[in-house]
Amino acid sequence: MIDDEGNQLGILPPYEAIKKAREKNLDLVEISPTAQPPVCRIMDYGKYLYQQEKKEREAKKHQKTITVKEVKFRINVDDHDYETKKNHVLRFLDEGDKVKATIFFRGREMTRTGLGRQILERLIKDVESESIVEFRPRQEGNTLHAILAPKKSDKEREKEKEKERKQKAAAQAAASQNPPPAQVAKPAP
Repeated sequence: MIDDEGNQLGILPPYEAIKKAREKNLDLVEISPTAQPPVCRIMDYGKYLYQQEKKEREAKKHQKTITVKEVKFRINVDDHDYETKKNHVLRFLDEGDKVKATIFFRGREMTRTGLGRQILERLIKDVESESIVEFRPRQEGNTLHAILAPKKSDKEREKEKEKERKQKAAAQAAASQNPPPAQVAKPAP
């Protein structure tokens, strides 16, 4: 048996152990029932449960949930629309999310799956500096999709953003210390 301060009290009969726990207004908790003899501890069980829950909540705070954002394309996508959707993909990757690029084929478009594959390959090539391809373009029924993951970890991304902020601050400080030379108007001849 172990008391509330962590000291070993030795082997005690159950009724004596319960009596000692009640004297201190605490609980007798069986820690290792399979050991010979079983190990018990005197503690405030409610407080123990609260601390365990608190540790679990703290661990949950530091977890990063990975979300998969989807960007849908059509095989007849225009250049401007493609650029806009590519920018969405880049933004999602920068935020640390995975991206699922999907092309949905309707009716006769199923005969043109090669065009869809070209669009996804072009997207992969355009964002390869920011992403890792988790799944190459593959067809499932009438949809063709590829999954992209961010290349950098959250810590690396934070360091990069901090570095950019420092560079901007340094540039602003230098600009405020060295004002541009005043322009003097020359009289007309």
